[in-house]
Amino acid sequence: MDSSLHLLRKEYRLKSLDRGDLHHDPFVQFKKWLAEAKQAEVLEPNAMNLATASLSGKPSCRTVLLKGIDSNGFLFYSNYESRKGQELAQNPQACLCFLWKELERQVIIAGMVEKLTFKESASYFDSRPRGSQLGAWVSKQSQPISSREALEKQYLYFQQLYEGLPIPLPPYWGGYRLLPKYFEFWQGRENRLHDRFSYILNDKGWGIDRLAP
Repeated sequence: MDSSLHLLRKEYRLKSLDRGDLHHDPFVQFKKWLAEAKQAEVLEPNAMNLATASLSGKPSCRTVLLKGIDSNGFLFYSNYESRKGQELAQNPQACLCFLWKELERQVIIAGMVEKLTFKESASYFDSRPRGSQLGAWVSKQSQPISSREALEKQYLYFQQLYEGLPIPLPPYWGGYRLLPKYFEFWQGRENRLHDRFSYILNDKGWGIDRLAP
């Protein structure tokens, strides 16, 4: 056992977060922080942990990339037959977590998830690099495979199949939109007395509360 883990500590002193700093709309507040993460040259500021659960409540999580924000929610794409796809089909609730450690910040967003339309998914798929398009056809995501060589052989097959042709959207691949009902903005502070604020959607709009760290 690594007995040095308990010695790993970092004091957070970069910034503070007060109620007056927050926009009344959490979408606007998120976009502000995302812009600051980009400006700070955070590595992949759109990387987010996506947590899902099966119908029985068995959880799983993985890192995916945020690919859009519209007036209703947060967009990401995946194989519908992957583990996350199967879990979202059974239990369409999910939670996102963005960690921007360079700014000592974290954002949590939770809500229901819906599939994007075929048109929305196809529009994004058409914008992807050709290699990524081929990869979507090649990978039966989350399924066991015999070897790396088998995966590369499949890639070569589809590369030759669609040589000189547009690559269509696979029927099992597309987008999701998370419709937020909860946001939490976390700013690291000294002595673990962090600043935390939650936004909860109610009949009157977004209610904001400061949370104990």
